[in-house]
Amino acid sequence: MTEWKARRFWQHAGVRSEGDGWQIFLDDRPLRTPGKLPLAVPTRALAQAIADEWDAQTDVIAPHTMPLTRAANSAIEKVTPQFDAVAGMLTEYGATDLLSYRAERPEELVRLQAENWDPLIDWAADHLRAPLRVTQGILPVPQDPQVMARLDARVRSLDAFGLTALHDLVTLPGSLVIGLAVLHGRIDAEDAHRLSRIDEEYQIAQWGRDEEAMQAAENRRQAILSAARFWSLARQG
Repeated sequence: MTEWKARRFWQHAGVRSEGDGWQIFLDDRPLRTPGKLPLAVPTRALAQAIADEWDAQTDVIAPHTMPLTRAANSAIEKVTPQFDAVAGMLTEYGATDLLSYRAERPEELVRLQAENWDPLIDWAADHLRAPLRVTQGILPVPQDPQVMARLDARVRSLDAFGLTALHDLVTLPGSLVIGLAVLHGRIDAEDAHRLSRIDEEYQIAQWGRDEEAMQAAENRRQAILSAARFWSLARQG
């Protein structure tokens, strides 16, 4: 039996100001989330970028080519009704942040981690008032509750669209500090991906590349880039 596929039914995707936000229209039909909620976003820039994703579709709709649409759907249907739970989950990454856990050896990897991660640890201490403790090895190191409270306040200061962007910027690298550094403009998305792969790139230098692992890494890179773009568009204007 042939699999059913959604097909393009509209001529043009456009945007309109609706209340405090912007809504996307396919011809005269308002675009809705999978749960039938209005797909309304906070800025015209984000609305237009989503409309462009829909206008770029050909005969058969390809959802994997519409990351901004998927992110907006998540912000509306998943993050908004579960804001506290999502914020709490992201804050917890700070308790076991990638940047806090360092190798004990070999010396070259220890050096690479320090050179690449120490500047962000220092930035978090100075800019976020959140000095994270750093350890060598895998045994957990407890973080100061006041530091965690400050990080939690930073996370909860975002709206649902910002929290949606932060989700991938934290969970994919495994670091709350990296995610917040992207949001604050301290690093860009390419830096975020690179910094999350210090250990992996060291292992590749020793043992060579695995094509399947490299494809998975590229998929994560694209998702991080998309999350950073979603954040930028959701703030323009």
